[in-house]
Amino acid sequence: MTYQETVEYLFSQLPMFQRVGAAAYKADLSNTIALCELMGNPQNEFRSIHIAGTNGKGSVSSTLASIYTTCGYKTGLFTSPHLKDYRERMRINGAMIPENFVIDFVEKYRHEATELKPSFFEFTCAMAFAWFAEEQIDMAILEVGMGGRLDSTNVVTPDISVITSIGYDHQQFLGNTLEEIAAEKGGIIKPGVPVVIGNNTASVQEVLEGIATLRKAPVYFSRSSAAEFTTDLQGTYQRENMRTVSRVIDVAKEIGHKITRECVERGALNVKRNTGLRGRWEIIDDNPRVIADVGHNEGGVRMVVDMLRKQSYVRLHIVWGMVGDKDAKTILALLPTSATYYWCRPDVPRGKDVRELSQEAQKFSLEGKEYPSVQAALAAAKDDALINDLIFVGGSVFVVAEII
Repeated sequence: MTYQETVEYLFSQLPMFQRVGAAAYKADLSNTIALCELMGNPQNEFRSIHIAGTNGKGSVSSTLASIYTTCGYKTGLFTSPHLKDYRERMRINGAMIPENFVIDFVEKYRHEATELKPSFFEFTCAMAFAWFAEEQIDMAILEVGMGGRLDSTNVVTPDISVITSIGYDHQQFLGNTLEEIAAEKGGIIKPGVPVVIGNNTASVQEVLEGIATLRKAPVYFSRSSAAEFTTDLQGTYQRENMRTVSRVIDVAKEIGHKITRECVERGALNVKRNTGLRGRWEIIDDNPRVIADVGHNEGGVRMVVDMLRKQSYVRLHIVWGMVGDKDAKTILALLPTSATYYWCRPDVPRGKDVRELSQEAQKFSLEGKEYPSVQAALAAAKDDALINDLIFVGGSVFVVAEII
């Protein structure tokens, strides 16, 4: 198979949560464990830092990967979802997994995949572990896909566990209260392994501390960190993410990781270049400015709206699309009523019907027009906008992916 044929096989034959939703969710680790055993348990061949959370885990993961790379570690980075190319999910020192490795891995294990029926994420996670082990990396930065306790990444025993900000998302799988969601995220806490906890409510912290106490895992909080370095990632919400990163680095030094202040500063300043991270308050165009951000749950959208309030512009144009299983009413209630909206549907099966989205938005006094695609919506916004206006694109990772 060619690389393109291989990727099409992965997308079409393995259930993919990002595309089809609940049908791809596996509520146990049995498939991941079985796949790893087939490969000789590659997840045990490298050290790792394991990161869960609702918001911020992508930025924290990529910043840590950039820092470790700058410090001379051969660093693997596993993240999800991808924006343009499947290989974005797996990188070593910023370089994506080679196409030939993807092709060969699928050819080698597709028979087992037919028997085990793993999800897209389970199979991809196993592929990342196999590649990292083969390349003999020094450190893996592993971002949880969803939840934590039952996530495919949770077969590792890391040097450090990290839990960023916890909010409402994927309630149908993780629970309807922040405390229930925290219990799922806290499932990555391992016996005796230090855990860094980001900014959270008192009740969430109590749940996480309780799990850590039971597992005799030392607890560290980001609030005790000063984060005395600058990042190239835009958005005021990155300040809290950098406090979490800073606390992780403190703990890493305590347990013997070789990290200097200079490489922390250089690594944090070059996250995008070193890891390829995109879609975090990213300026896509100028005159007029076009900004995109992948924030899509309640916490993420609150941060986006807060950033929009701090911008200067004459008129605000918002290109917005969502997936159908998100709590649209809660999200739409947060959006500014003063903007002109360009409603669209991302080109994935989970995409929310644009007419339905538009009708729900009207209940919150959000006025705009419907468009047949993300590109059509953005083109209309650009036609309408004057040079001193601002165009924002968001609502879903998939909306942002289509315009990058």
